[in-house]
Amino acid sequence: MARKVILDVDPGIDDALAVALALFDPELDVVAVTATGGNVSPQQATLNVQAIVEQLDPPRLPRLGAAPADNPFPEDRRQLHGPDGLGGADFPVAALHNVHPAEKVLCDEIRTAPDEVTVIALGPLTNIARAMQRDASFSASLGRLIVVGGTVSGPGNVTAAAEFNVFCDPPSARMVLRSRMTKSIVPLEICTQLVMSFDWLEHLPPESTRIGAFLRRILPYAFRSHRQALGLEGIFIDAVFGIAAARHPELFETREMAVDVETQGELTMGATVFDRRQGGAWRANADVAVGIDVAAAKDWFLRSLAEAARAG
Repeated sequence: MARKVILDVDPGIDDALAVALALFDPELDVVAVTATGGNVSPQQATLNVQAIVEQLDPPRLPRLGAAPADNPFPEDRRQLHGPDGLGGADFPVAALHNVHPAEKVLCDEIRTAPDEVTVIALGPLTNIARAMQRDASFSASLGRLIVVGGTVSGPGNVTAAAEFNVFCDPPSARMVLRSRMTKSIVPLEICTQLVMSFDWLEHLPPESTRIGAFLRRILPYAFRSHRQALGLEGIFIDAVFGIAAARHPELFETREMAVDVETQGELTMGATVFDRRQGGAWRANADVAVGIDVAAAKDWFLRSLAEAARAG
């Protein structure tokens, strides 16, 4: 039986790629895709989630959840993802009525299938924190939460100390990470071990497929922006690691660790702080990826693209 998952995303080109892989994976039942601000504004994130699903037209249509528009973010990453977050593709989006807030969709789906749903959080943890506040049973009923974000020992990617997803909403990240729900974290230093290089473009599905046509519209911008802004001959695909963690946890070496989030520091706002002291006083509260089989992860990614093309 396919595993029920909810994708909580701030698309973003890498998030769009992750959503595309998940929607066509026969082992995943994507019951919902919820939007949060981050890479783009909350309003744009909501439109992008809808555009991605409409462009891909997957065999199983998920519920969609709108990002909370009343939560401003201190940063965005349009420099890397384009003015609309999807490489300037400007996909047309049909007007939808009665789109439910993301936290309502999360609570509804968890309540419908308690202990069965994995939430894969690929952006700031705003929606997860709001769902916890909306429904006191949310944390206990959630099967598992996979968080792509934070950094254990490496530098941040938005400040010297903080990773982007956590930096965008530190109070929500603290609330979620301090909760008792079952959590796995894939931190920044794991995600940056695998870069999608130009030669991978040869493995993209043909343009005659929905996923192939979609990716060929959004990826060129990412390759240009990563080269201009970061000096990279390739692109980071951080969000894809959330799908990999759900599908193939054996690719990762993990360790139980204690983590909290700095919410006040002038230089360290949004930093994820791990208690790595000998006999540390904090209680372990997350399963954290500390290593990855890079070759196997690349092989999984390319096979998943091929399978998505066949499915679409």
